[in-house]
Amino acid sequence: MFQYRQVLVRLRAGDSEREIARTGVMGREKIAALRALAACEGWLEADLALPDDATIAAALGGGRRARSTVSTVEPHRAIVTQWLDAGVGGKAIHAALCRDHGYSGSYSSVARMLQALRAARPPEVTVRLTFEPGEAAQVDFGAGPMLTHPDGVQRRTWAFVMTLAHSRHQYVEFVWDQTVATWLGCHRRAFEWFDGVPRRLIIDNAKCAITRACAKDPLVQRAYAECAEGYGFRIDPCPPHDPQKKGIVEAGVKYVKGNFVPTRSFRDLADLNAQARRWVIDEAGVRIHGTTRVAPLTLYELERTLLQDLPAIAPDLGSWQRVSVHRDCHVQFERVLYSAPFTLVGKVLWLRATDGAVALYEDFRHVATHPRGRRPGERVTVADHLPPHAQAFFAHDRSWCVEQARRIGPSCRQLIEHLLTDRIVERLRAAQGVIHLLKRYGPEHLEAACARALTHNSPFYRTVKTILTSGVDLRPQAPLDTPSGYAAAPRFARDALSLFTPNPQQDLLH
Repeated sequence: MFQYRQVLVRLRAGDSEREIARTGVMGREKIAALRALAACEGWLEADLALPDDATIAAALGGGRRARSTVSTVEPHRAIVTQWLDAGVGGKAIHAALCRDHGYSGSYSSVARMLQALRAARPPEVTVRLTFEPGEAAQVDFGAGPMLTHPDGVQRRTWAFVMTLAHSRHQYVEFVWDQTVATWLGCHRRAFEWFDGVPRRLIIDNAKCAITRACAKDPLVQRAYAECAEGYGFRIDPCPPHDPQKKGIVEAGVKYVKGNFVPTRSFRDLADLNAQARRWVIDEAGVRIHGTTRVAPLTLYELERTLLQDLPAIAPDLGSWQRVSVHRDCHVQFERVLYSAPFTLVGKVLWLRATDGAVALYEDFRHVATHPRGRRPGERVTVADHLPPHAQAFFAHDRSWCVEQARRIGPSCRQLIEHLLTDRIVERLRAAQGVIHLLKRYGPEHLEAACARALTHNSPFYRTVKTILTSGVDLRPQAPLDTPSGYAAAPRFARDALSLFTPNPQQDLLH
C-alpha cells in the first residue's frame, strides 16, 4: 500500500498526474482513478490525516469486479494433477488433452492451471549441510568431452570429481570408463593429490561402489570395502534417488562442465588431464566460492592439516568378480584365460585382479595366483592344474622324447630323431609310443630293437614293437649281404640268421 500512500501525499501537495507518473510509481490512468476515489473519500483534504493501509485496501478492493469465468481445463483437473505429479511437461499435457480427451482450448489455459496447481502446493523446505575440516569429501562422475580413443574411435570421456566438503578444493581426472579398477585408481590418485584422506566419503550408488542400493542397508562392492579399510575412510552412500545429499560435488561437476570443458581444446586424454590439473590450481582453486565466499585453496591450507595421513604403504587395490571354471580348467577375465585346478570344474570362484596379478579363491580359500595377462585371448596356465592324463600328454613333448631316447641309447635316439624330423607326417605319438615301451621291456631290449629296426631301414613304432614282442631283439644280428641292384640297406632284406632257421610251413609247401 505504500505506493498508494505516496501518490496521495503527492496529490495533496498539488503535483500533477504527469509529474507523479514520471517517478515510475504508478501510471497516469491509475493515478487519475486514485484521485477520483480520494476525492470521494475526502482523502485530499490537507488538514485530515491520511487513512491507514486497511482503509485504503478496503476502498480499492470494493471497486474490483470478481471474475466469474471458469477455466476450460477445469473438467480435466484430476488428470492434469496426476500428470504434473509424474513430471510431465506442460506442452505434453496440452497435446495429450487434445488427442485423447477432446480438449479444444489453448495451451495458455493449461499453463495457468499448472501454475495454480504448483502455487497451491506447500513450498519445499531444505537445510544446507555443513562439514568440519577434514570430515568428508563427496565423489561423483560427470560426462566429459569426446576424444579419439587409442583404438581410433571417438569415445565419451568421464570426469571423476572428488570435492572436499569444507574447503571445496577439487580433484578432477578424466577417464574412459567407470569400471571398478578405474574407480579405485582415481581414489588413490585423489588422496595423493590432497596429501591426506577424509574421514568419510559421500558417494552415489554407482555399480562400481555399491552392489545393492538401499537407504538403510546398502551393500558395498567388495573391492571398494577393501579400499576403505586400507585407507581408513568410511563409505556414506546417498539414499536412492536423493542426489541432493551430495550437492557440493554435484555443483562441482557442473562447474567443471560449464567453466573448464567448453572453452578449451584437447589433443588426447593426457593433455586433457594436464590442463584440468592446471585449471584446478590456477583458476578453480583461487576463485571466490559462491557459498563459502573464500577461495578453496585458502580453506584447503587449513583442512589439509586435519586430513588423515596416507598409509605408509599404499593398499593393494584389486577388483573382485565371480567367475566359473569351464571344462578346459580355465576361467575368463577381461578376455584372458587363467587356469584353475581341474577338481573345481563347474564351480563358481572369486577372482581378485590387481595391476600385476590375478588370484582365485573358493570362498575364502586361496586357489591360485597368476601374473596378469594383457593380450586378449592369452592363456595363462599352470600345468599342475590340469588333469593327470592331460599333464602327461603335455609333459611328453618332442624335447622330452629326445631326452628320454638319449638316456636309453644312441640307436633309440637316432630312431626318435628320425621320427620327429619326418617332413610329411607328424610322428610325435609314434615317438611317445616307442619311449613308453621302456616300461615293459627295459632299456637294453628297447635299444637293441631300435638298432635292429635301423639296420633294416624300418624306423617305425610298429617295427620296434614287433621286434620286441617276437623276441627277435634277443637274437644275434648277422651282417647283411647286399644283393646287386639294391641299396646298401634293402628294406625287405631278411637277416642272415632267419635264412637258416627251419620253417615247418615252408617244408610242407615244398
